[in-house]
Amino acid sequence: MSRIELLSPAGDMSKLKTALYFGADAVYIGGKQFSLRALAGNFTDEEIVKATEFTHSLGKKIYVTVNVFGRNNDIESAKEYFKFLEKTGVDGAIISDTGLIYLARQVAPNLSINLSTQANTLNYMTVEFWKNYGVKRVILARELSLAEIAEIHSKVPDIEIETFIHGAMCISYSGRCLLSDYRTGRPSNRGECVQACRWNYEIREKNSECGWLEMQEDERGTYIMNSKDLNLLDYIAQLDKAGVCSFKIEGRMKSEYYLATVVNAYRRAIDAYYAQGENYKENPLFQEELKKTAHREFTTAYITGQNNRTVNYEDSQSKGTCKFIASVLEGNCDKDYAVVEMRNRFKVGDQLEILSPTNSFNKIITVDLMETEKGEKVLDAKIVQQKLRLYTKEKLCAGDILRIKV
Repeated sequence: MSRIELLSPAGDMSKLKTALYFGADAVYIGGKQFSLRALAGNFTDEEIVKATEFTHSLGKKIYVTVNVFGRNNDIESAKEYFKFLEKTGVDGAIISDTGLIYLARQVAPNLSINLSTQANTLNYMTVEFWKNYGVKRVILARELSLAEIAEIHSKVPDIEIETFIHGAMCISYSGRCLLSDYRTGRPSNRGECVQACRWNYEIREKNSECGWLEMQEDERGTYIMNSKDLNLLDYIAQLDKAGVCSFKIEGRMKSEYYLATVVNAYRRAIDAYYAQGENYKENPLFQEELKKTAHREFTTAYITGQNNRTVNYEDSQSKGTCKFIASVLEGNCDKDYAVVEMRNRFKVGDQLEILSPTNSFNKIITVDLMETEKGEKVLDAKIVQQKLRLYTKEKLCAGDILRIKV
């Protein structure tokens, strides 16, 4: 039996390396064109080649999103892009547009195709159709329940099924939203969504001295279209048994700290599931980890059936229980100090928590001594991105992150 693939977003090369370091089995990225996250850093063609080589050198997989809904003037450039992806050797292209899938099959027959969640796949007949057309993997719509996913797998067992397991949810049906277009002229389905659903809305009475009036969704506030964040960490076993082979984390525009935190939590939870079975859920550590980075109130969405409580009325987004303090650039395996890059202010006496895929995970460092690269003592690290020597007996590795409870 093949193991679950933990699939992480990667908005740029640095985030790709972070995701893989913290335990992702695969990453999905976007190029500079044809991607539904045009506002992320994204990858040039040259960077896609380098990202593919690096990912494959670790024995892991890389997928490229080509999930816009194409127009006539996209066809010729898409043709060359598919040929390029096939030649580069990426492990699959994530496509939603029927015409672009047809085009990819014609011009790049050896390029594996993953059907994007934007295609709104909800039933086994649709999966059967795409299987017969050469699609290798279907990323199901987020509106499906466990029972429906299991039935799809039982009816079409010889196609890979991928589902989202964590991250931001769209207020619209599987992302088919026109709100950004309407409010700002930036088309969601062409990759330029401004997430207008997260805004705090007001209403104004026309020709009134009152001016702006508060819009209230009862006493809880004005975030009337702001969806909660998906969190299916407690459903790893059920999704595995339902036939899901790839667990997908949302967030190509999220920070490195977010990716490190979430990927690390799911990596440890999935490993615990294989070691302990469903008893992995009894460990509160995994859910607590997910609260340490910025998030909205969590929801399991529709995994157990219909759910009318998926809107986060309270605020646009809540701060996590920890703050990103520094990135570890050089470990201290062969010396008394690690070299860190400051991201948020900290000082002597602070207690920093280690975020790491190693056994140093969640150990505490009390800051006793830190220096500049020239050996000058520092009591208060307040210069953004300053490189510092941090003296500690706790083992740190390049790629680890230091955080502090808030």
